[in-house]
Amino acid sequence: MVDGEKPRVRFELAHVLFIDIVGYSKLRTTEQSTRIQQLREIVRSTEQFRAAESEGKLLRLPTGDGGALVFRRLEAPVLCAVEIAKALRSHPELPVRMGIHSGPVNEVTDLNEQANIAGAGINIAQRIMDCGDAGHILVSKHAAEDLEQHEEWQPYLHDIGQVEIKHGQRLHVVNFYDNEVGNPALPSKFQAANRPVPAPPPTRRNYLVAGTAIAALVVVGATIVFLIKRNDSRAVAEHKATPAVKATIPEKSVAVLPFENLTSDKENAYFADGIQEEILTRLAKIADLKVISRTSTLQYKSAPENLSQIAQQLGVAHVVEGSVQKSGEAVRVNVQLINALTDGHLWAETYDRKLTDAFALETDIAKAIADKLQARISGRESDAISKHPTEDSEAHQLYLKGRYFWNKRSADGLRTSINYFSQAIEKDPAYALAYAGLADAYGILPNYSRTPGPEAYPKSEAAAVKALELDDGLAEAHIALANVRLWHRWGNGAEAEFRKGLQLDPNYSTGHQWYSIYLSVTGRADEAIAEMERARELDPFSIIINTELGCPYLYSKRYARAIEYFRKAVEMDPNFPFAHFALAEAYDRVGRYREAWDEHEKALELAQRGQAVDLSGGDAPRAWYALTGPLQNARREIGGASYWQDQLASTTKLHEDGSTTATAVASVYAILGDNEQAIAWLEKAYQQSDDFLVFLNIQPQFDMLHGDPRFQALTDKVLHTSVTATK
Repeated sequence: MVDGEKPRVRFELAHVLFIDIVGYSKLRTTEQSTRIQQLREIVRSTEQFRAAESEGKLLRLPTGDGGALVFRRLEAPVLCAVEIAKALRSHPELPVRMGIHSGPVNEVTDLNEQANIAGAGINIAQRIMDCGDAGHILVSKHAAEDLEQHEEWQPYLHDIGQVEIKHGQRLHVVNFYDNEVGNPALPSKFQAANRPVPAPPPTRRNYLVAGTAIAALVVVGATIVFLIKRNDSRAVAEHKATPAVKATIPEKSVAVLPFENLTSDKENAYFADGIQEEILTRLAKIADLKVISRTSTLQYKSAPENLSQIAQQLGVAHVVEGSVQKSGEAVRVNVQLINALTDGHLWAETYDRKLTDAFALETDIAKAIADKLQARISGRESDAISKHPTEDSEAHQLYLKGRYFWNKRSADGLRTSINYFSQAIEKDPAYALAYAGLADAYGILPNYSRTPGPEAYPKSEAAAVKALELDDGLAEAHIALANVRLWHRWGNGAEAEFRKGLQLDPNYSTGHQWYSIYLSVTGRADEAIAEMERARELDPFSIIINTELGCPYLYSKRYARAIEYFRKAVEMDPNFPFAHFALAEAYDRVGRYREAWDEHEKALELAQRGQAVDLSGGDAPRAWYALTGPLQNARREIGGASYWQDQLASTTKLHEDGSTTATAVASVYAILGDNEQAIAWLEKAYQQSDDFLVFLNIQPQFDMLHGDPRFQALTDKVLHTSVTATK
């Protein structure tokens, strides 16, 4: 060891059971001795104590009114606590409480040269115990999450939320009990915390990160001092969620807000956005974390004033803020992690790196955040967040530009993103992420433009397959391939890809959204609802997810709930055309034809403005009709009795010209009640490999055919038979 260097403290993970006697200090001295001896005998008689002691795997920390037992096995503390609790039923004179936590401990020597135990594992276990009353067995949220992996312990674990202890620190506590052990009552400390109290005056806190300007790295003598300032004169009511809200927000949850672009060239905004998205994407690969999607964080500026309120809206306990400054090949990133419930800084750092080190920078930041949130990271997840997808920094810049425009979800934006992704691939033909981006862009282009599916989908599929050839562990590529197989391969092989992608990135909201559509077309309505709910949880302000949340209810004929969700989506963004389009179809199903017509017209008016779609050559993308329906009743009632007969003639002519599909003709025949012709045209659509046959089960115009064996046989062929030969 170098002279003056401190010896390294060796910590190890341990599982701690802290025990004490409630009201011990109020007892007479003789009673104290009797009670502590009784407790000692009960503890020493437990099977867990004896087994751990005989194996040399037990550490003991005696205290005046109890003590701590430090085990090496996860379940040992709860097993020991259960034994103690059962024994205490015969000793009503012993009011004991217990606390359990898993964390780092180390053996030390105290001032009396005696062996002792220290570390966060001990300290937190004691604080957890201190939250309880007589009979309580309280467990830290961290330890409870480990125990939840074992099915036998799940019925014992009851999350009671967070409580503030000294110095503003908060603990997340789980009450451990059943009919035989533990105390089911809410601890008095939690009851007191839930009583209304007068609000203290607002406080102000400034967070300063000052330093030499990044320009000084490349221009001699040029310096700038910049400030990230947070003004916290917010009402306490904004900081304090109700106990019910707190209990529903996972402790290990985070939103990465948009990073502020401090570069004078505002065209570099894509780079700040890209850094934010890359950090978020790496964090999202950690299953132990809940990470909010970028779509929902985009509406907030960096370093907002009402941080606690924003965190509650997003359903997270923590927020990441940052700024980015880029000059030439040099980059400076300032980042800070904030506990949104206490408004306290957990961590902050400034990074000065070269542009070529961008991936290492993003990895370092993601790992630091995960470490501060005490997230468990598997070996596979560690590899995923440490991955450097390309060594070509210029290719990476082009990829970031592609994602920037892909996120705009417009016809022009998607075409621009395709251009940038293609350029990135030219720079680095082995850049798997760029191929995944290209697959995503082509995969949704027909939904936002008049680009035909048969033109875009094969390009999407080829790009996704290439991405997976280069990197099979890329979640985005698995999801992109699953999506194009839903829209282009009648769902053949899609579910395995959806499952693989979501296993690799459980926080990928778009993956859950698209998987929900697949589940709907295969008739699994409840699973579809659950997946779309999960997508909304991860991306609560995504307008497309909030709209599509109503779709599984529409398909399963729960029209009141579908209308409720579609109306909420319209309220969220009155200018989003597909929300009006979906609401129109729901109104059509329940006989509200005038409202259906008006909403449909509103959707087309908004779409024609070019806000999100290119409608040249048609009134709406076919995908809209595939996901909702043809407004068949309102068109008949308001368009006139001959409306669909006229449509039959025009649709048949369009098919002859090659401008529409056999499925479109079959739809009109089905609406007119000509089942024979409808079946015949559906068979023709099958022979022609029409992509939209995959939506047969959710299309209302075909409801009358569901009892026809020929229709059932056709849907079985489409949804359950390999179509490689025909597609």
